[in-house]
Amino acid sequence: MMKYRNVYAATILMFVVYTSGKEQNNSDLVDNTPPESKDVISKESSASFLSVLEHGKGNLWFGGVENVVFKSTDDGQTWQDISEGLPDNLQKDGFLANDNGLYLRAGNELYHSIPTVPFWEKEIFPDERSRIAPVKRGIVAYNYDGQFLQRINGTSVWSPVYTNFQGKEVRTLFESDGGAVFVGSNNGLFKSTNSGKTWKQVHKGGWVMKLVESNGVLMATSQKGILRSTDDGENWDLVISEGGVGIALEVIHGGFAAITFNTASWTRRVRTSYDGGKNWQPIDAGLPADTAIASIIQVGNYFFCGHPTGIFRSSDRGKTWKLLLPSIGNKVFNLSVSGNVVYAIPRDGGC
Repeated sequence: MMKYRNVYAATILMFVVYTSGKEQNNSDLVDNTPPESKDVISKESSASFLSVLEHGKGNLWFGGVENVVFKSTDDGQTWQDISEGLPDNLQKDGFLANDNGLYLRAGNELYHSIPTVPFWEKEIFPDERSRIAPVKRGIVAYNYDGQFLQRINGTSVWSPVYTNFQGKEVRTLFESDGGAVFVGSNNGLFKSTNSGKTWKQVHKGGWVMKLVESNGVLMATSQKGILRSTDDGENWDLVISEGGVGIALEVIHGGFAAITFNTASWTRRVRTSYDGGKNWQPIDAGLPADTAIASIIQVGNYFFCGHPTGIFRSSDRGKTWKLLLPSIGNKVFNLSVSGNVVYAIPRDGGC
């Protein structure tokens, strides 16, 4: 019976070869993928189990159904699946990208990929700290209950930090250029200027999540939209309010980009600001309207948008968009940047 053990796999392979060379006449199989996205998936599979992804005319690659991470080093022209070596239990919120590369959390393990190195480094991660955030001296892991651990750059030791913080329902942590530490929670935003010894609440009125900073201006996503501060987070003004919440914020060249939910159109809107976050212009006219647009970033002269349809790119500040990489299943790519490298992580519901 041993000679028949691979019959099933051989049958699948024969089907793939036959399909890739067959003339496709069915209108449902017509390739409508824009020219820029042809053959953009690397053949290097990282699947924990078998699946087939189709991109371009009859080109079928073996790929992963879940726990997939993609990387592009050429402004989105090609995308490489770099998931090989990762486990199946990656955490929904346990990832970040900074100048040192991409970090992913899986259980009590932390995986790190450097943009110039094609493999993952693994280290033990403090369990029950579901999220991670970069700070000047390293990485902070934290949980919903307001417990924090910090790993200093160049070490592998995680030590308690911000033990005097008394809040709960923690959503985010951010360190400003001036050294102030902010903790966003379901109950507002808290600030410390003495390394966490004392804290004060600087914003009330619902949750606060992602914070970014550029040229002395702080921006934050909130339950009511997008917040702005010009005094190192002491006072905050609501600059985008459309009935819905703030979804995403990023620093771009000369300004900021944001995604918010508009209750009138019942869609997520994408905007940019080039005057320090005072005024915002929509850049989503060329994107399909949707309720699950997940991310907007800039790399070089290009904008990239993680959309339920796939990854779009704009070379003219959002006036026009081109689809580069179609979505996988019903997942939406969340995009992150490390230098000139774009990372794309497909997630259910976008974010």
